[in-house]
Amino acid sequence: MSRISTMPFISPLLTMFLLLYSVTYTSFADELPVKQNKPIINIPAAEARLASKSLLLDITKVNPNKLVVVGEHGHILLSSDAVNWQQAKVPLQTTLTSVFFVNNELGWAVGHDATILNTVDGGATWQIQQYMPELEKPLFDIIFKTPTEGIAIGAYGLVFRTNDGGVSWHNEFHTEFLLPEDAEYLAEIKNEDEEAYLDEASSILPHFNRLVLDKQTLYMVGEIGLMAKSDNFGVTWEPFDDIYQGSFFDISKTKQGDFLVAGLRGHVFQSKDNGITWQAIQTHTTALINDIVLSADDRIFLLANNGTLLESKDQGQSYQLRAQKDGKSLIAGVWFNGKLIAVSDVGVKLISL
Repeated sequence: MSRISTMPFISPLLTMFLLLYSVTYTSFADELPVKQNKPIINIPAAEARLASKSLLLDITKVNPNKLVVVGEHGHILLSSDAVNWQQAKVPLQTTLTSVFFVNNELGWAVGHDATILNTVDGGATWQIQQYMPELEKPLFDIIFKTPTEGIAIGAYGLVFRTNDGGVSWHNEFHTEFLLPEDAEYLAEIKNEDEEAYLDEASSILPHFNRLVLDKQTLYMVGEIGLMAKSDNFGVTWEPFDDIYQGSFFDISKTKQGDFLVAGLRGHVFQSKDNGITWQAIQTHTTALINDIVLSADDRIFLLANNGTLLESKDQGQSYQLRAQKDGKSLIAGVWFNGKLIAVSDVGVKLISL
């Protein structure tokens, strides 16, 4: 999940793509290899006694008895009670932004430097499937439909896909997210200035922030009001109509079948007709909303910056502010054993409700 909205990252223009994009007005996927100009030295994540109190960026519930969190310095932690945490063995110190498990044993984590890690033992140990520091782009989210079919998304329209469980990952460029004038511009410079074309193509798409799979439909939200859905697991995308020009950081489907999207400056929108129309919901906050958490007792929580926590007891129609005294940003959360467990820049937080 894209919980990196509070994290800075380096994103210079890139010139190392070897295979050019073929710009059209329809979607396509193309592999984009990257030159490695210098040897890569992997430094394993160090064991840290206070890792559970450091900057953490995502949390997932693997099963009713296990949580996994990821964050800076390659920290990955496991817990059965959200109080006691065990640090996993991780081969990199790269900041990790999102974690996803397809079953009790098989999981993936992504982060800066287009990093993709994999575990086959429930998160105790992790292996590198992809690490591309030359790319200098972070991945923000990853999701798998089956143990073999997965995609990861990130900054400037970065997309990687695997059909073999991560043995190989292939870069995709999705032109359906290009503005018409941008597509025309790329087409004009493609044959005139190769270096300029590569620079522009590498940074012209918006950031892709979050993926959510609902049965056979995949949803994505991102920068500049991006919302889209796919019925073929992201091979092609159908953008929703524009409703807001600010960034969205999460999308969720409630138990009643309504959709919620949330993002910058406290903006929340709800759709009761599968995304055809959207209604703005008043939150009475301007805090950036990072995550939407659904509780087992039909409450909805919005986790936001500056210690802002919003709670809804009426299916998302209205929200009550539950400000956290320490003012720390709530970056991601899960409902676990009747409690809201969140991660923040001061680690794991058990929030009293």
